[in-house]
Amino acid sequence: GLDILVNNAGIGLYSHVGEVEEEEYDRVFAVNTKALFFVVQKGLDRLRDGGRIINISSGVTRIAFPVTVAYSMTKGAVNVLTHTLAQELGPRGITVNAVAPGIIQTDMMDGIPEAQRAEMAGYSAFDRIGQPADVADIVSFVASEDARWITGQYIDATGGSLLGV
Repeated sequence: GLDILVNNAGIGLYSHVGEVEEEEYDRVFAVNTKALFFVVQKGLDRLRDGGRIINISSGVTRIAFPVTVAYSMTKGAVNVLTHTLAQELGPRGITVNAVAPGIIQTDMMDGIPEAQRAEMAGYSAFDRIGQPADVADIVSFVASEDARWITGQYIDATGGSLLGV
């Protein structure tokens, strides 16, 4: 059996709507949306009653960044799947939530100039780029028994990015 399923696989796509190639669009949707859907589908009969599904979404579903339009659309689909599954799986005591990170210090940040990093840090109310542990702690909480009454939620893990916008 399976107690916790965290859907964290994902790829980015940084192009404006008029620049996205069909192959790129298909790939980002295949990895970020289609794969997640079928991992959940195949895992449902293994997931124990009272289990947890945690989908990694993104703050870009709350904050418009035109250069991430296709990527943002995939994470919007993840959010819809999250609250729909929460409704469907509630009778089994399974919670389903989406954790939505903002800008996090990962390999994707490699090569970004310091001036741009400083600008990105400024998006957060804490004036810093998030660390993987910032998000991991939230995922850990949502996976715990302490979060048994939280389901169908979009949990903003952006460090308060662009709250004034």
